[in-house]
Amino acid sequence: MGEIVEVLVPGGRATPGQPLGPALGPLGINVKAVVDEINRKTADFNGMQVPVKIQVDDRKQFTVTVGTPPTTALIKKEAGVEKGSATAGTQMVGNLPLEAAIRIARMKSGDMLSYTTKSRVREVVGTCVSMGVTVEGRRPKDILKAIDAGEFDALLT
Repeated sequence: MGEIVEVLVPGGRATPGQPLGPALGPLGINVKAVVDEINRKTADFNGMQVPVKIQVDDRKQFTVTVGTPPTTALIKKEAGVEKGSATAGTQMVGNLPLEAAIRIARMKSGDMLSYTTKSRVREVVGTCVSMGVTVEGRRPKDILKAIDAGEFDALLT
């Protein structure tokens, strides 16, 4: 059956050191080959922590599966901010275009509980509330009301 190793790595910049080396070394596989494969598959997530699963079978063959970074990491990258606001209710730190919220919702579709694009985008915008990030230059709660009112239905189908 083999072994499964799950780790968080920096996108495109995994190394044979922590956490990969110690986890993979005892399995008797080529750690450098695994690292190269992870970096190739996570290059688009440069600067973000990415969940990665490495499956190693009994013949020492490996399969790398890349998850999606957390919604907050995707929002920070798209909004161009280092971190969320310490006082999200009063101080805004960045702006997320609605198209970026839709892109994030599509990326995360497999990890979200919502079934429609509209409800997934609502989840992303809801995360912006707690991060202090505006959406389309407006407060996220106002965007949620606009989504509910059908203002963006043409984009969310």
